[in-house]
Amino acid sequence: MRKLPLNKELIEERLKFIEQSLLSLERFTSQSLTEFEKNFDNFRIAYYDLYTALEAVLDISSHILSRIPGNKPRSYKDIPQLLARNKIVPDKFSEEKLVKMAGYRNRMTHFYHRIDSEEIHKIISLHLNDITEFTRFIINILKNPKKYGFPDK
Repeated sequence: MRKLPLNKELIEERLKFIEQSLLSLERFTSQSLTEFEKNFDNFRIAYYDLYTALEAVLDISSHILSRIPGNKPRSYKDIPQLLARNKIVPDKFSEEKLVKMAGYRNRMTHFYHRIDSEEIHKIISLHLNDITEFTRFIINILKNPKKYGFPDK
């Protein structure tokens, strides 16, 4: 079975959303934890922007996998492995970064009441580049879908 064409508009829309979320989160990267915690709205804004960026990462990933016959993930945790298996992202990136993104998205969804400002601040300070790195892989696919086995249309 052949891969189906990607919906470039959908992917570009989600990439734009990630870009906007990352721009919003950047305001907090230079803040100390003390500064970050001075205003509770900082936590709420950061939580929302991080959650929606991770959700968009997984939406893009799910869409790409939906275009590859036989690669339907059963859960969010399956997505990184399937992306690596299909050479959408490198194995190392999948194992070291994307698995954590999927896991953290699930944590934010189901254990939101256990996440505090220190945890969010740490992720924003240390791991936003992981999301940016993901977007570079996706942009490369959009620029040359045939290289990845996707038809143009």
